Amino acid sequence: MVRRAQNFDDYGSAVHEVILASSDTEFFDQLIPVLNNACTTSRAPQLMQSLTNYSDDREADIERIGLTKHEEFLSSVTQLQSIRQGTVKLTTEILELNESIQTSTEKLAQQKQALVNTRAVRQNISEASSALHESLKILHAVNNAHELIRKKKYYAALKALDDLQNEYLVPILQNKFSTQHQLAAMIQRSIPTSKKMISEAVMADLKTWLYRVRETSQFLGEVAFYNTELRRVRQKNRVEEDPFLSKFKLNSAVELVFDESEEFDVLDNDELQVDFTPLFECLHIHEALNQSEKFRNDYSDDRRSQRDLLIPRTVNLDLDAEQSLSSLLEGIAGFAIIEKATMRRVPNLRTTIDVDTLWESMCSSAIELTERALEEIVNAEELLKIKTIIALFIQTMERWGYSVERLDNFLLTLFEKYADLLKRRFSEDFQEIVQTDDYMPMTIENAGEYEKVMNVSWFVQDQPLEELTFPCVLPFSQMYPLSCIDIRNFLNQFYFFADDHFQHPTVIDETLRKASPEPLESPTYQTGKTNINLPAQALDELLTEKVCNSLVERLSSQYLGQIVQILINLEHFEIACRELEQLLIAARSSTSAGGPITLEATERFRDNKKTAEKRIFELVNSKIDDLIDTAEYEWTASNPPQEPSNYMQTLTRYLSNIMNSVLLGLPREIKELIYFDALSHASEKIIGIAISPDVRAINPHGVAALAKDVQFLVEFVDSLENAVILRENLDELQQTITLLQSENTEELYDISIRNRKYGRVDALRGPQLLEKLVPLSSGVFSQTRNALNFRGFGGMGR
Repeated sequence: MVRRAQNFDDYGSAVHEVILASSDTEFFDQLIPVLNNACTTSRAPQLMQSLTNYSDDREADIERIGLTKHEEFLSSVTQLQSIRQGTVKLTTEILELNESIQTSTEKLAQQKQALVNTRAVRQNISEASSALHESLKILHAVNNAHELIRKKKYYAALKALDDLQNEYLVPILQNKFSTQHQLAAMIQRSIPTSKKMISEAVMADLKTWLYRVRETSQFLGEVAFYNTELRRVRQKNRVEEDPFLSKFKLNSAVELVFDESEEFDVLDNDELQVDFTPLFECLHIHEALNQSEKFRNDYSDDRRSQRDLLIPRTVNLDLDAEQSLSSLLEGIAGFAIIEKATMRRVPNLRTTIDVDTLWESMCSSAIELTERALEEIVNAEELLKIKTIIALFIQTMERWGYSVERLDNFLLTLFEKYADLLKRRFSEDFQEIVQTDDYMPMTIENAGEYEKVMNVSWFVQDQPLEELTFPCVLPFSQMYPLSCIDIRNFLNQFYFFADDHFQHPTVIDETLRKASPEPLESPTYQTGKTNINLPAQALDELLTEKVCNSLVERLSSQYLGQIVQILINLEHFEIACRELEQLLIAARSSTSAGGPITLEATERFRDNKKTAEKRIFELVNSKIDDLIDTAEYEWTASNPPQEPSNYMQTLTRYLSNIMNSVLLGLPREIKELIYFDALSHASEKIIGIAISPDVRAINPHGVAALAKDVQFLVEFVDSLENAVILRENLDELQQTITLLQSENTEELYDISIRNRKYGRVDALRGPQLLEKLVPLSSGVFSQTRNALNFRGFGGMGR
């Protein structure tokens, strides 16, 4: 800035002060303001007058001094002239300087104006630069947020938008005079759109994650199934080392404790890794956006849609059962495992009701599809594969805390179908065995074959193997060991269904324990309040309907050997049924209802043994009737017989032969009973010959013939075992002969003598026979013979 000119009221004092300056610098410093003032105020004449006055005063002083000091005066004049010259020169310079200063002052004023203008522009530029800088900060923050969105750092982008609002936009918007107000308002309006963009982006990533999860669900289920299979193998090995552990099934607390060292994460392993980060991030973002409820609903809808895509329309259970059904159940398992893992990791996202509802719906769909496909299954082995897959699915999902009650109930339905198919198949096998049997005692060629038969049959040989000679004959026919093999196979098929792949304490009871010498195992089932041993029930029906009834149908045969063999087979089947009953009782667990288990087949075999015995009695008695009907007694013969009748010899030979051949395999008590009945029937039949109305008279020779036959029969019976008991059947016959040969037949009518000697003689038939007795006399004999030229009586004795 230009210094303001100093006001001088009197240049005389100013000139005086300038002249008295102590130095040139001070001289000029004081002179310049005076000159500047004189020039600017147009008082240069006054200044010149003051200088002239000062000069005149000095000259007067000098003159005075010169008068007194001439030399000094001259010197001073000289100096003064010199000064004057200098003053003139200086005055000139001052004038020049004044002009220069005036010129400079104008330039300075122009420069000052230019400076002022420049400073204003600079201020505007500075303010614009500052505003631009602040705007750039805001734009940088916006760009940073969008860059984070592009980099999928959604939460950081959301945080950047919040920081943008709080740090920049809110303060600017609160100041209406801010130069960034318009920009801030525009960006503020765009923030909801940016947040929506973030929400859509995370949802898009989540949908991609859900798609990948759905694609990996089956593989996840496969990994889970494989891990369950490994756990079952480890548990089986532990049970083999310590049988006590068999009480603790898979997924029990004890098994889980034992398996802690083999911890395996199906969601994070060498084969598969399921990253839940997109889900966590999406949930976090929506929580930050206050859209948690909307997100939960959207996520639930997505999972339901994926559930619908997971379930196919049909399932093929034919030869591809393992592939088709396994794929379905593995997919369901993987889906359900993801649901449980999600619920555990994010408790607020999925509720137990949501997860269980999806699980129940998937189980219902799987069961419904499988039930429809079961209608086409005709092979029990295919059902066994299906059951194995479902049981593996049950154990896997039970480990994850899912309810498997419906699946367990479905396994019972599957088991009923399995049992029905087994019954059909083994029914055909039993039918074929019964129909193709030769009904002859089974011949064993060597020890190896003998051991095989003993291993499959419930038969205990009295002799040890070392004492047997081969070939040997067993009492039962070939159908019995073949049926035993089928029985064991039938029950073992149930064991295969109810092995350690199928475990649930409320559904399956313990399997049958081993039956010596081959394993025979079968499960016991409990449905509701009633214990049902399904293997026993099914086997009971097979044995009753296909074996017992078929054998009974063949009792109509006229071949005694076949009937005897049927009886022997019935006896051994009854023994087998009793053994099976004991096995079923012994195998029943402590949680099952008590009481005996009785197979209806046992009673049926026992009852039909009686039927077979009666049929044997019928055939033997029929043969006895046929033989005795051939008797040719000459009741009024003229000479006594010399030997027993042919029919009697044939009869005793027949009884001996059947006992030593056809009936040989029968139990001793049955053979004795048959003998007893046969002798009783023969005795009755022989007496019936004599008592027949066709026999009008009997002389002593006729009685002798009958007595000789009876004696022959008695001697035959005496040669048998238990002869004393068997002879009781001949007491009536013997006492009747004794009565007819007695000299005093009146003893029959004396009660005391009758009870002592003829107690077994029938009270009616005895007198009838006595009335037919005639004495030996030629006349009477001839008349009697002529009179009794009866219709074939001499031949058939009728």
